[in-house]
Amino acid sequence: MNATEAFSAPGHPYNCAQAVAIGAGREDLLSELAVCGGGRAPEGRCGALHAALRIAPPEKHAEILEQFQAVAGALTCREIKGTTHFPCVKCVELASRLLSEAQS
Repeated sequence: MNATEAFSAPGHPYNCAQAVAIGAGREDLLSELAVCGGGRAPEGRCGALHAALRIAPPEKHAEILEQFQAVAGALTCREIKGTTHFPCVKCVELASRLLSEAQS
């Protein structure tokens, strides 16, 4: 299951951070990331972005942050939802893609 499918699954069983983890094959992080959706990730960061950073190699973090902000318009859930209006599902898609690129 890819990240978008996990996030959009009927009944919404996964938050944005968990969906990115599922897409990356890191189901072992589901319980840790359960509290990271809806603006509750550390520093108020987007949960999908937080998951991507949690999984990606540290040397790729700056690149992921830069590219995510360039596309989504912000790094925090509050700004994304309130100012840029970039949809959550698009955050999941973007974070998942950036993570995949960072791992290749």
